Amino acid sequence: MPHDNQATRQTALTGLLDQTTAAFAHVLDTYQASPVVRELGRINSVGSGIARVGGLSGVQSEELVQFATGLLGLALSLGETETGVILLGDDQDLRAGVEVRRTGRVADMPVGDNLLGRVVDAVGHPLDDRGPLNVQERRHIEQPAPPIMARAPVSEPLQTGIKVIDALIPIGRGQRELIVGDRQTGKTALALDTIINQRDKEVLCVYCSIGQRSGAVARFINDLRENDVMGFTTVVVATGDMPPGLQFLAPYAATAIAEHYMHQGADVLVVYDDLTRHARAYRELSLLLRRPPGREAYPGDIFYVHSRLLERATHLKDGGSMTALPIVETQAQNISAYIPTNLISITDGQIYLSPDLFQKGILPAVDIGRSVSRVGGKAQFLAYRAVAGDLRLTYSQFEELEAFSRFGTRLDQETRRTITRGRRVREVLKQPQYQPMPVAEQIAVLFAVTEGLFDDLALDQVGPVSDRVRRHVREKLAALYQRIQQGEDLTDEDRGDLRSSIRRLMARKDGEQ
Repeated sequence: MPHDNQATRQTALTGLLDQTTAAFAHVLDTYQASPVVRELGRINSVGSGIARVGGLSGVQSEELVQFATGLLGLALSLGETETGVILLGDDQDLRAGVEVRRTGRVADMPVGDNLLGRVVDAVGHPLDDRGPLNVQERRHIEQPAPPIMARAPVSEPLQTGIKVIDALIPIGRGQRELIVGDRQTGKTALALDTIINQRDKEVLCVYCSIGQRSGAVARFINDLRENDVMGFTTVVVATGDMPPGLQFLAPYAATAIAEHYMHQGADVLVVYDDLTRHARAYRELSLLLRRPPGREAYPGDIFYVHSRLLERATHLKDGGSMTALPIVETQAQNISAYIPTNLISITDGQIYLSPDLFQKGILPAVDIGRSVSRVGGKAQFLAYRAVAGDLRLTYSQFEELEAFSRFGTRLDQETRRTITRGRRVREVLKQPQYQPMPVAEQIAVLFAVTEGLFDDLALDQVGPVSDRVRRHVREKLAALYQRIQQGEDLTDEDRGDLRSSIRRLMARKDGEQ
């Protein structure tokens, strides 16, 4: 019996060997050798985040090259004898003499619906421990901006849920609105609330973090998850401890993701947080590549670096839109510095956050006088124009009168009334974080304060009464609530009904229905 088993195994092994031999013979018979030309070079020197490579005479601008260690780089500075390459990863294993080859591929990014809810870096590697992206389509991170004739006017509002912005500095879908202010004045919080407000609005969001601390990025992502908005948001991360090459590529990668959604017909909101650090990363790379420095040591093409990025945000005639909210940090409230003025000239308006207002507890700390929207007013709901049409001017007048009144000058009755009204408007415009407000509730509260219905209230009562007005309109005036939400204007009858209803509500005690 053992002899029979050994014979069976020997027969099976012989059959397997014959099959393997036949397979090899078939491959050798059908194989057609075709030469492959690869252009190779070698590293001449390595710096902090860059490498100088010789021998790649045919390399394209912004082409990916691969080092023998597997690391990718981006050819940025093309010279006659050597190429300046920015490194897209850790350079600790690189040294002079290491082989480099062209890939023939321009820098691209994976795109598609599978990126929704994911956290990726600037080259498309997942950072959220949820496995591979399973995305088949890729898109070049550098794309030409849509031509003028392909663009449509900004005609639809992008609601932030923040009263002071939606009423006085409105943003339209396809607009580029700059958020500018000193550090720790609430710039990222403003962007976060705007993303939270897109829940159930059919607006996809892309958040790009550039040069931020890892802890701050982790808190932001946690806030997105806690507010149940991560499902329609993609986060592109290039933290401050990542190489400057990844920080430079991050906003372009985020724009490629957003552009894919836009060309599919979706409305997209993309936040760049922030472009000050992006400019610094590009300045660092340019100086290492020995490009001539200009003003504040930035290279001469720093304006083009940002303009070619932000000009891609638009509203397309054939469907989707991409709204950009770039963030820029100022120092000592100097909005006339180089990078802020560049971005102000590129964008369609700016929201300025004042550290003085922030320190006084007036949040969000939006300085209405220095903020402007050059496009969004054309897309604003008609009800806002009816309620807050003159609010910007009257509020500015109030701020001047309030400053004047501090000198102790005797004030006439009209001036005292203006100051009283203005202080209540300021209280109404305050809004806590993570609580974006529906349009109809904003309209109701702004209507009440501009009509003088809050003039007799103590300042500490304005907030609680505003909450009662919001709840009353939502529950008792459902028909009017829905019409305002749909963008309809307030008729004279609506204004009369709303005025009398709020007066009756304020005449009741807190516990009464």
